[in-house]
Parts: sequence; C-alpha cells; structure tokens
Amino acid sequence: MQIQSKLPNIGTTIFTVMSSLAVQHKAINLGQGFPDFNMSEELVSLVNNAMQQGLNQYVHMNGLPLLRERLAQKCLNLYSNNVNADAEITITPGGTYAIYTALTSVLNKGDEVIVFEPAYDSYIPNIEVNGAVPILISLQYPNYNIPWDEVRARITSKTKMIMLNSPHNPTGMVLSENDIAELKQIVQQYNLFILSDEVYEHLIFDNKQHLSMLKYPELFERSFVCFSFGKTYHCTGWKLGYCIAPKALTNEFRKIHQFNCFSCNSPMQVGIAAYLQNQDAYKNLGKELQAKRDYFRTQMQQTPFKLLPSFGSYFECYSYEHFSNESDFDLAVRLTKDYGITTIPLSSFYNNKTDNKVLRFCFAKKQETLDAAVERLIKFKG
Repeated sequence: MQIQSKLPNIGTTIFTVMSSLAVQHKAINLGQGFPDFNMSEELVSLVNNAMQQGLNQYVHMNGLPLLRERLAQKCLNLYSNNVNADAEITITPGGTYAIYTALTSVLNKGDEVIVFEPAYDSYIPNIEVNGAVPILISLQYPNYNIPWDEVRARITSKTKMIMLNSPHNPTGMVLSENDIAELKQIVQQYNLFILSDEVYEHLIFDNKQHLSMLKYPELFERSFVCFSFGKTYHCTGWKLGYCIAPKALTNEFRKIHQFNCFSCNSPMQVGIAAYLQNQDAYKNLGKELQAKRDYFRTQMQQTPFKLLPSFGSYFECYSYEHFSNESDFDLAVRLTKDYGITTIPLSSFYNNKTDNKVLRFCFAKKQETLDAAVERLIKFKG
C-alpha cells in the first residue's frame, strides 16, 4: 500500500539528530531544552501524595476543576483578566499539543498563517497538516525584532492567523509595548486570530514584564494562549500544559481535544493545583533561572563566542561569524564530536535554513554541568 504523506518534507528533527550525536560521543547536551537539576521537592511530594491517596483515575476531560480555578486566579492576579475557569481553560498533554489543537480548531484548507522565523519546529508542520499555508517572515537579526511593515505587506484575503512566541524560543526575544500596539492595529484591521505561545511565561529576565495576550482584552478576544507546566516547573517529562481562550474559541478547541485526549494525567493535576495555592509557586521562577543565565554568560566570556542577549526562556544564542564562515550545522556537529559539547544550529529554526552563524545553548542546567561545558568550549579555538 502507498501512503500519500501529509508532511512529505518532514524528516527527523534537529533535536533528535543532535541528542543522538550527544549520546554517541558522550557530549554534554546543551542543545535540547530540558533541565538536569531537580524540580521542586514540594511539588513532587504533592503529586506523590495524590497518587498514594488513590487519585489516579480520569479527571474531567477539560482538566481538574480545582486546577482550572487556580489558573483563573493566577490570570486575575497577574493580568487582571477574570478568565472563566469552566468555559475558557483547558488542560492539555503539553504546550505543543495545545498549539496543534488550537491551529486545528480554526484552520481550513488554503488559510494563511503568519509565522515568524526562527520558529519552534512544530509550528509549520502543524499548519501544513491542516492544509493551511505558513507565511514565513524573518525576525530582524541580530536583535530578532518583528518587522511590522513586512507583516502588513504579506497579509492577504486568505490570512487567518498570526502566531507569536514570547519569551521566544530559540532567541530569548520578548515582546515590547510597541509590538503590542502594532499587533492591536493589525489584527483589528484584518480581523485575524492570534495563537500566542507563552510556555516560558514566567521565565523572563532583567525586570522585563511578560506582555501576555491575556493582559489586553482586545487581543484576548481573538486569541488562543498556550502554556506549559513542564517548562514552568522544570518537569518537561510530565507533558502537561493548558490553553486559555474565549468561550467561543474554547468550544471549538474542545471539539478537537475530546477525541485526541480524553483526560490528562490526574495526580499531576492534583499536585499542581495544591502547589498553586501559594503565589510564590510562580513569582520567583524568573529570578532563579536568570541566575543560571547570568552565570553562564560570565563563564562564556572565556570562549570565542559572542553573546546575542536573551531576555527569557531556557536559551541563549551566541554568534561565531567574527571568527568562522563554517555552517552552523557543521560547527554544531564538530563541537559535539571533537569537543564534547552539543548545541543546536539556529538555521534549523528556519524553513530555508538561513545561516547567520549562530548556535543556541540551553543554560537550564546545574552549575557543574555549565562549568564542564565551558571548560571544553575554552579549548575550542575556531
């Protein structure tokens, strides 16, 4: 039997490629975005208690009611948005799932979606599998600003949605108030939906504010806003997230959700709901991770790589164009094989493999991991 692939141009992801190389060469993996330090012992204990108490069966398809109530309270505390816990919040098996389901909820064949590159690798396949067309616009290197004039120029009668990601993976860029002003004008003028990937919501640095779509009523009314507990609480293997959207959009989201995921992990939801009773569960996360970023920055000054500052996420990008013309993929492979350090080439986040001679490093690691990595990078002479 022959299969007509819905994603004929998709192969193995760069994360799988580089992580496999890391294992093969016993390299320190600063490529894939997962922490190697322990998560909150309190949260682990709360989940363990839930399991021991027998709370291991299905919870409501839309998520544990208490967890949704706690998330609604968080939205009110942080963004002054009185989200309806029952009608506007859906718990999902991860942030990527939430993104896929949101896109599938509204996209039809031939619709166009504006996507900014470098882009998280699931965006384009998620759009294409729905028969829609990604309209790719490059963020302006080296600061990775959004070129709003180009956005306006690329909008057509088929444009249905604009995708945003802040704090941004892979660059660490965050939206500014000017970005919000431009976005408001554009989505209202052209009547566009918004998909806002905010999985690094709390991992934002340098006293910057996270400008969530939840904060602006005229943006939230047309938005799917996607989050990740795994990134927030450094437990990426839990694969638990959520989507917040107005009732009408949530209704469509749940039509897809109910047939793909009848119920998400129950004891994790119980544990997180209990953990969220205290606002400290999310208020200091950015400061804690910024300390790791700042430490990594300081150590990296001993290497030949040039910093491209990150203001959020697990990642920081470094340029090497000042000392080498080698492709970023080739350099990433060579660093893994010859120096035992695995990174991700930024060209992998562009559909046309744009190569600005930049590598992405994950600094969400233990100090000894970062020290060992930098010690190896110091030996690299280009």
